[in-house]
Amino acid sequence: MSPGMYNRLDNLRVIVDEMLLKMTDATLARNAYVQLYGASGFAAMLAAKRGLNQEIAAIAGLMHDYYAFKTGITEFNDQNSAEAVRPIVRDLGIFTNDERKTILCAIFHQTELGSIHDDYDELIKDAVVVQRYFYNVGKKVPSKEAWRVKNALRELALPYDFEATDEVFENNETSSKRNQVDKRRMLADVAEKLASLGIEGIPADHNYRDICRYWPEDKIYQGIKGSWCAAFVYHCCRKAGFLLPIRYPNGMCRFAGVGAWQEWAKLPDVNFFHSASDKGFTPLRGDIVIYEKLLTDEPHDHIGVVLSCEQEDLFVAEGNMDNKNKSSLVHRNRWGKISGYIRIDNGYHYKFCGEYNPRLD
Repeated sequence: MSPGMYNRLDNLRVIVDEMLLKMTDATLARNAYVQLYGASGFAAMLAAKRGLNQEIAAIAGLMHDYYAFKTGITEFNDQNSAEAVRPIVRDLGIFTNDERKTILCAIFHQTELGSIHDDYDELIKDAVVVQRYFYNVGKKVPSKEAWRVKNALRELALPYDFEATDEVFENNETSSKRNQVDKRRMLADVAEKLASLGIEGIPADHNYRDICRYWPEDKIYQGIKGSWCAAFVYHCCRKAGFLLPIRYPNGMCRFAGVGAWQEWAKLPDVNFFHSASDKGFTPLRGDIVIYEKLLTDEPHDHIGVVLSCEQEDLFVAEGNMDNKNKSSLVHRNRWGKISGYIRIDNGYHYKFCGEYNPRLD
């Protein structure tokens, strides 16, 4: 058969089916199948009703929660799924730039139910909530989804009869206690413990597999081999309670790369970066240090977590220390080949408020 005998949706179905077949938990595999294929079907139906491209809509619906089912990580499933799907639709070479952007934006905005975006974004939001409604027949519908479900069913000339549930908000006492946690100290404690284990950058090391699990590509073990210092920091941050998506939207690279950390920390709405040239800044336990041409001739080529700083000595926990493919605790010269430090505020909670413009490279 020639390639033209298959539509583009078939290519994405193969990728999703391969993911489903690798799932060892039968219940999770069933839920993934029902949710992804269900949203895809409803997306195609709504596209037909609204005069939109059914194939593009079905693809966005099929891939909308790809990252969560691929990795088992549910935080930022919208943004992470868009980032996980980005190289897939790029490398297939069967979509135009506009089509790729449409698919990625629809996935990225899927949970922003209170905001209005473009036609395909709104379609995927509706398809996802309608799929949940029909899969959980008889259950109450969350208030934030109820109006979308009603409008979509009315649009499809289908009856509806359900009760909306009130939102459950975190009380002020719980929020206050959470913000009082010293996450930077936890970050240092986690990094020190893990680095001291001498984690090896090989699949047989379960700690290395934990570090790699955030990155959805099948060949990630080889992909970051010899360059996993930033992935180590990302892993430690998550375990300490500093949650970030795998890539800051529109950023230069994922947080598995050192440059992403420096770029993010310098953002005006983050502002956590402190230059090494600032003589008034003293590194503290739990800060993140970014090196400059320490191991190569490239800028920001290494990263670690500060454990202590005494006069000229900086004690650091690092993954892939000195590119030796092994984690370690190491002493560095405080004034030598350091770009700067990142001090994350203990009360920081990630939120992207800009306009998503997916990278197509």
